[in-house]
Formats: sequence, C-alpha cells, structure tokens
Amino acid sequence: MATAELSCQVSEEDRERREAFWAEWKDLTLSTRPEEGCSLHEEDAQRHETYHQQGQCQALVQCSPWLVMRMGILGRGLQEYLLPYQRVLPLPIFTPAKMGATKEEREDTPIQLQELLALETALGGQCMERQDVAEITKQLPPVVPVSKPGALRRSLSRSMSQEAQRG
Repeated sequence: MATAELSCQVSEEDRERREAFWAEWKDLTLSTRPEEGCSLHEEDAQRHETYHQQGQCQALVQCSPWLVMRMGILGRGLQEYLLPYQRVLPLPIFTPAKMGATKEEREDTPIQLQELLALETALGGQCMERQDVAEITKQLPPVVPVSKPGALRRSLSRSMSQEAQRG
C-alpha cells in the first residue's frame, strides 16, 4: 500500500510587536488501497495456470486547522466532516492587556473592584463578624446516627410513594 503525505507549515513574525506564530499540520494523505468487490481470479486446472487481478483505488484524506476533515476516493468526490472542538493551540489562562505599559497607558480599575479593594484595605484583612467553627456547629441540628442502613432507605421509599400518591 503506497502512501503520500503533504504537510503545511505557516509562520509569521512581527518584529515590531515582538510576536511570532508557527503552525504545522498534515494537510493531505493519498493512499492506494485494494478496492472492495473489484477482483478477478481465474484458474485453469488442465494447463496449471492461475490469474489474479485486484482493483485499486486512491483514498484521499484532507485535514485543516479549522477542524474540517474531507475524506473520499479520488475522482468520486469527497465527504466533509466537522471534527469536535479540541484545544489545538496552547492558550494562556491569564494574559495582561499590555506588558510593560506605563501607568498612564493602563486602563482604570473597574469601580466594583475599586470598592472591594477599598473595603479590604479598611478592614486590614480582619473580618468583623468572625465566628469560631465550634460556635457555628452549635447552631446546626444534631446528627442522628442510623442504626440500620436498610431502615432509612425503606422509610424514604415509603415517604416518596406517599408523596407521589398525593400528587
């Protein structure tokens, strides 16, 4: 089975903005395969001769970075498929708007965030209504241990069926 592949490379560089982009992907794959249902086999027992012929077809697979795949037999048209999304390029979680920008060039902090920062600064990291964990757990209802695991399940199923009957 013979196979030929065509790869694509794209690279860009912007020296002024100090940015660069580089991508490579396998764009086209052309392979020769035996064609199903297209074979010939003959035998001549008297002359002790055999003849076998197998039909071949060229399968074409084309992929692109836009998550589109085209497949088919060369000369018969291609079927197009949209692939599910996957992270093709590594994307940063946090990217500052402008690296190395001066204070005048930066955008102002949103008002909601300014108010929150001012409140934190005024409190000095202290919470005025702070409670200990023991005080919080005193307010919770007591925990009742279940003696038999099956008893709880039965009581729940009865109450659920009663609720269903009531509507």
